[in-house]
Amino acid sequence: MRLAASSAQSMPDTTIDAETPRLAQQAQAGSADAFCALVDLHQRAARRVAATALGQSPEVDEAVQDACITAWQRIAKLEDPAAFRAWLLRITWRKALDRRRSLTGWLRRFGRGQGHGKAHSEGPDKGAPELATDHLIDPAALADQQLLSRERDLVVSQMIRSLPPRLRDPFLLAATGEHRYEDIAALLSIPLGTVKWRVAEARRVLRDKLARVGFGQERGPQGPRAGQ
Repeated sequence: MRLAASSAQSMPDTTIDAETPRLAQQAQAGSADAFCALVDLHQRAARRVAATALGQSPEVDEAVQDACITAWQRIAKLEDPAAFRAWLLRITWRKALDRRRSLTGWLRRFGRGQGHGKAHSEGPDKGAPELATDHLIDPAALADQQLLSRERDLVVSQMIRSLPPRLRDPFLLAATGEHRYEDIAALLSIPLGTVKWRVAEARRVLRDKLARVGFGQERGPQGPRAGQ
């Protein structure tokens, strides 16, 4: 099973939500076509989740591919067909983390991350791939601010990458705008209150760092509003 370009981007969420239980039930009955349709509906969200863990890496599509294969193998065990999306995203997150650990370990063996502790320590994840932050930044539209915006975007990307995974992961998941705090809590297997605190703490840390390098008046990365 190879991933194809998703045709679900133009579909409203209500349509996707209505289609998911029906297709999941058909997939549980053995329909490969129904499962492929499910993947098409939720592939974009799965890629976002994988990219949060892996950044700009060819490993993203591979992680989603692994997750889809695992989901197909285990589809009969899904208790609630309406919960397929959350179930697929949890599988994708675990597969992406497995690849992140492997990638970070490989980089360290070749000297790029030596001396920084384990991949998931509380310190910065120096072995993490470069992060895509286009969806986090709103570059200034005025011509005389474009150069400053590009410089700021690079600084922000580096600062996000320097966050410890426990702050960076929930912040990036929230910043996509596709996940509620409750969804992130389920995805990361941590309490809802912890998610809210970590997102807020990540934003505070980034704001402080931006202020220290002279971007205090610029619009930094924005997480979700409270209660989203």
